Amino acid sequence: MSARYLAERLSADFGLYLSSSATLAQRQSRWQHIEVFDNPQFGRVMRIDGVFMTSERDEFFYHEPMVHLPAIAHPGVKRALVVGGGDGGAAEELLKLPGIERVVLAELDGDVVDMARQWLPGIHRGAFDDPRLEVHLGDARAFLGHGGERFDQIVLDLTDPFGPAIELYTVAFYQACRQALNPGGVLSLHLGSPVHLAESMARIAASVREVFPVFRPYLQYVPLYGTLWCMGMASDTTDPAALTEQEVDARIAARGLQGLQLYNGAMHHALLAQPNFVRELLARPALPIHSGDVLGDVRDPAQLPPVTVTAG
Repeated sequence: MSARYLAERLSADFGLYLSSSATLAQRQSRWQHIEVFDNPQFGRVMRIDGVFMTSERDEFFYHEPMVHLPAIAHPGVKRALVVGGGDGGAAEELLKLPGIERVVLAELDGDVVDMARQWLPGIHRGAFDDPRLEVHLGDARAFLGHGGERFDQIVLDLTDPFGPAIELYTVAFYQACRQALNPGGVLSLHLGSPVHLAESMARIAASVREVFPVFRPYLQYVPLYGTLWCMGMASDTTDPAALTEQEVDARIAARGLQGLQLYNGAMHHALLAQPNFVRELLARPALPIHSGDVLGDVRDPAQLPPVTVTAG
């Protein structure tokens, strides 16, 4: 069977492609089109509305920094919330933490969870069957708005900030997250790429800084995303930059964390290091994001001109 080629436009001027030897499953949910396919490089890949979301063989480049850099900075996470993350990868990393008692996965689209549960066991590794995990389907804003439950860690594993998803990148949503965190609790999120999403990255950073006294952006190259990717950790008091390399490695050993493919003490500080152009980008004045705002450099892939990949 000849391979087909699937392209994602990261902007109007560049992008990347993957070959697909077989489509394993696809579904049109109420909100989006979800597809799982096989790729020789990455194994099984999930694509949503034409955007490559996660893969079996490179998910650790994204999920480990998103979860473990903030978790190691915290004295001991017991209760955690994942917003989005329907593939189960962030939940699986949280369930590695010793002493973790409860993880809530707040995902809008139950079809993403169903597809991942069936087709992506190499990512969730049985997390959906762990009794410590509760899947809550619906709008995360409503879940947080109910109040009452508090968490030590919140992971915002979201789709890009366009359409309805932008409401989860606003000052108001970050305020709701801070209210749902215990004292010293940690929040992690992704800010996009400094290469092609500089404006939105700066505005997301400004929005988080509006709410949290401690904010530490960090960088990681994610192969499936084809670019340098920015994440961030926020807290009222907990600062990951206060830990030495040796302290990080000592906490990993003391907590018995197993199976990490990326994260260690040296990587902790490498992630937090910033090249000059990123420092300058994050130092520029930027407007925080409020409800109803639109980010000028984020495009719905469906609105970009189609692209054809021709082999040979």
